[in-house]
Amino acid sequence: MIVAAARRERPVEVIVGDLEARLAETEAEILAAQELRYRVFYGEMNAKPSAEMLRVGRDFDAFDPYCDHLIVVDRKRGSGVKGIVATYRLLRREAARRAGRFYSIAEYDISPLVNRPGEILELGRSCVDPAYRNKMAMQLLWKGITDYILFHKVEIMFGCASFPGTDPEAHRMALSYLHHRHLAPPQFRPRALADRYVDMNMLPLEAIDEKRALASLPPLIKGYLRLSGYVGDGAVIDHEFGSVDVSIVVVTAEVTDKYMKHYTRPDYGGDS
Repeated sequence: MIVAAARRERPVEVIVGDLEARLAETEAEILAAQELRYRVFYGEMNAKPSAEMLRVGRDFDAFDPYCDHLIVVDRKRGSGVKGIVATYRLLRREAARRAGRFYSIAEYDISPLVNRPGEILELGRSCVDPAYRNKMAMQLLWKGITDYILFHKVEIMFGCASFPGTDPEAHRMALSYLHHRHLAPPQFRPRALADRYVDMNMLPLEAIDEKRALASLPPLIKGYLRLSGYVGDGAVIDHEFGSVDVSIVVVTAEVTDKYMKHYTRPDYGGDS
């Protein structure tokens, strides 16, 4: 049974117009977030659900009970379950210890991150209802994550971000660009597991049209790069979700002043 912990103080509480970003606070809200994930991942992106997921119409796994679930609610649609239009899953160090591991370990050696002192945060299962894939919904998710990392004093964020399809060659320019221009320093660098490793260094730097490569990146990866994010060494093919995954690392202390000030200002209204 999934139960969201009661909180005396909300780590995340952002309201812009009819939209509100906060953590899910009830089991019903977590189940609704899982339903949104199911609609996006399995209905829209053609991931392969398990028989139980197909039966209940929810995306879920063993990590969900240990995570915080960031949600964006359109209060015009409803104050809770009915209004959830975006979600992000957040897993901190202590919660991962209770779960047994971080989710990313199935694809990457993340020991350079896990072995460091201080709080770390794994981000995952990001999705937005198709009708809300505008600037404001994503901005609220980023604002919510910023408030969360400041509340919990998170020093490093990491997770996986995806390219559509399972053919790395289809993304050879973008993957090569990420490898040459955004590879994480060794002390922060995850590496794809040996049996899943796909070399991202497919093209030499001089053969890359960097402007075109940057434009071809999925929006989520672009968002991480704007926060001064890095990628790990090697991509991974995820056949369950039908994607090519890259490891993402964001060092909080290296987030540019421009973006940190934007997402922490008290009169935040979502504009850029």
